[in-house]
Amino acid sequence: MINRVLIRIKVVQLLYSYLLADDTFSLESQPTAPTKEKRFAYALYLDLMVLMARIAENIRKRGGEQPLADTRFIRRLMADDKIKSLMERYRREGFPLESVVDTLTEAVKESGIYKNFLKAERRNEGVWEEIFNIIIAPDPALGALVSQRLNHTLRGVDRMREMMATTFTNFFAAQDSVAMALKTLSRSLDQARELYFRMLVLPVELTMLRERQLEERREKYIVSEEDLNPNMRFVDNDLVRRIADNERVRKYCEDHKISWLNEDPHLLRELLKEIMASEVYKDYMEAPATDMRMDCELWRNLFRYVIFDSPTFLESLEDKSVFWNDDVDIIGTFLLKTLKRFASEEGGEPVMEMYKDDEDARFGAELFTAVVRNREYYRGLIDASLDNRKWEAERLAYMDVVVVMTALAEIMNFPKIPLNVSVNEYVEMAKAYSTPRSGSFVHGLIATITRNLCEEGKLLK
Repeated sequence: MINRVLIRIKVVQLLYSYLLADDTFSLESQPTAPTKEKRFAYALYLDLMVLMARIAENIRKRGGEQPLADTRFIRRLMADDKIKSLMERYRREGFPLESVVDTLTEAVKESGIYKNFLKAERRNEGVWEEIFNIIIAPDPALGALVSQRLNHTLRGVDRMREMMATTFTNFFAAQDSVAMALKTLSRSLDQARELYFRMLVLPVELTMLRERQLEERREKYIVSEEDLNPNMRFVDNDLVRRIADNERVRKYCEDHKISWLNEDPHLLRELLKEIMASEVYKDYMEAPATDMRMDCELWRNLFRYVIFDSPTFLESLEDKSVFWNDDVDIIGTFLLKTLKRFASEEGGEPVMEMYKDDEDARFGAELFTAVVRNREYYRGLIDASLDNRKWEAERLAYMDVVVVMTALAEIMNFPKIPLNVSVNEYVEMAKAYSTPRSGSFVHGLIATITRNLCEEGKLLK
């Protein structure tokens, strides 16, 4: 029921806000009004960051895997301009802490911290704080080197430790934001499921409301023949009865306390007025006879031409959930398919499962994580592939950047999805959610990047 089209949209929307706001983790800045002691502390702080990156690079498993280098902390270090510049300089001039790199690498490899990190089902991103505090900082050889540095003071070492602690704290805050974003994605998908059931039960509750109105008319002091013998065709709709009798629909609505009549009776009354004023309703009520097929078509057409076009209904959805106005088109498509399944005589459960399979259930979180994990790499591919005569990297629409990064994450991490499917989906998304020129721009940029990756042997699609 929740397909990959909807999942992609939700991932891109979430990434747009997440990536704009995710500036929590960054290295400490050069101190203002620097004293000799502050300059010493800051230079040592940066060199210890380089030391951790060097240790991470040196620890390899069979097959070339670098488990510690693949942590988000090290990836963020390696993407930092200050660290990149320092590492390049130290390759030319020599690293001031070079004499302790090998011994500390061995100490980390043999440590229980590293071994537990490898054993964990979900690897601990806090491993570097442990490595620094328990292995690196107390190392006597490192301490001797540090004591020989220009402007060394114990207070300067303490300042370095304070900066390091702040950096780790900021890193964990950024990690928490990833977890929170994934929870938001999960909640958004759960609410799409709720919208499906809400729309599915809407005909049942509209029918109940109409039946109440007809009962009230029979109780009037002065009644007409029409009041006493109303046309019950709308109320007695067989499709609606099947939905009302469905155990899965009933249980979901009970568990989630869904009732349009209790929550928003005014909306239901207004919607019923719009339905009864429609040509779809009049044609159905005036037909010589009806059957299950006509009952089904009534509600499919009411949704298509009345309910989905009703400003009252759409405003109500917006009030209930910030997610639903973007979901209604896709979930509406699945609703119309489900109504046909209810009308079918083939048997089987007409209510769709939330996901087609386990791969779809994991797709959203895996796609989001792939973008966050490799965003610097994907952004580098984008910047390197731009035609600078036409486009300036810093002036790109940010939604276009997010769409292309997400497309690259899908293309490079989900080999079962055909390349043309991924490209077409993200081009359409760019057209819908970004600028008028975004469709052609995104298409051309993805084509350039994927062609280059194929030529380099980095993409086999």
